[in-house]
Amino acid sequence: MKIGIPKEIKPQERRVGMYPSGVKALVDQGHSVVLESGAGEGCGLTDSAYRGYGARIGHAADAWEQQMVVKVKEPQPAEYPFLREDLLLYTYLHLAADKMLTDELVRSKCAAIAYETVQLPDRSLPLLAPMSEVAGRMSITKAAEILCHYNGGTGQFIGGVIGTRPCKVVVIGGGVAGSNAAEMAVGLGADVTVLDTDTRALRRLHHDLGGRLRTLFSNSANIAEEVAEADVVISCVLIPGAAAPKLISRDLVAAMKPGSVIIDIAIDQGGTTELSRPTTHADPCVRASNGVNIYCVTNMPGAYPRTSTEALSNATLRYALKLADRGWAQACREDEALRKGLNVAQGAVTHTGVAEACGYACRSVFLTPSVS
Repeated sequence: MKIGIPKEIKPQERRVGMYPSGVKALVDQGHSVVLESGAGEGCGLTDSAYRGYGARIGHAADAWEQQMVVKVKEPQPAEYPFLREDLLLYTYLHLAADKMLTDELVRSKCAAIAYETVQLPDRSLPLLAPMSEVAGRMSITKAAEILCHYNGGTGQFIGGVIGTRPCKVVVIGGGVAGSNAAEMAVGLGADVTVLDTDTRALRRLHHDLGGRLRTLFSNSANIAEEVAEADVVISCVLIPGAAAPKLISRDLVAAMKPGSVIIDIAIDQGGTTELSRPTTHADPCVRASNGVNIYCVTNMPGAYPRTSTEALSNATLRYALKLADRGWAQACREDEALRKGLNVAQGAVTHTGVAEACGYACRSVFLTPSVS
């Protein structure tokens, strides 16, 4: 198969769709790869590094005209003209929060597989997990930065020092992002509480972190009580493919201490607070009227592009090889996890969560071996 890797054009996005070692694996398996010139520069990967592993270097149009395009983030409006019926798009999409892009993908009749909805039988999300790890860990370092007085924070050090109180950190959601956030916060000496509806996840966290945190069942009453008292809230509740639930109301934000921080990791799926709106690394926070800072950057791992690109490529390569070898229809037919990753194909929305969020009927497509 002919595979294209274009340069990411989303603001402050410096990751690239495939690490050089991944390109080598594709080429070694008989596929061709076209990389847009400069696509890897943001994470210190030169064109020559890719060329050395068999990639051809070209322009954006060269990358986009290939049969399969491998990206990191969703296509931006300037890239919509590249969408077409015979294209397979393999990237993060987060369509439940982006009806305009959903409409464009449906109109184009391309096939689009979203990393964030590829799901294994145990309900884990193997292509979202590495970026959730990065986002979870950096949520605590970002919160510590925003707490600085000169950034509009409370002026508290997240772990405190001898003779002072540490910050109260509340993590909503004990999945991959939440558990990594909790681990970082505990390591820094914070007073940590994790809320989740899955008591197995809470039990695992309690065990893994040696009981150095509190756990609570997640319900509206417990969320309200914990958030109101928190210095830092890490919100990372995820329903695969669907819009994020609004767990933190305007009134609850108003009840928080001025200068406290919310890191809304779920912003890619629309965010979990009523005040959340997408922001960028250049201007990361929505500031509530009472001085609460809500961090809503939609590509958090893009702040660490080298680590993030390598981790993402390690995860996505397995499925990229399967898609390239078999074509999207046969690959999805054979692999249930990939089938769940298919969001749009043949002019139809094929994922229930996306369909419900964007006002479409969810339709299955006839996955014949001849469709590629």
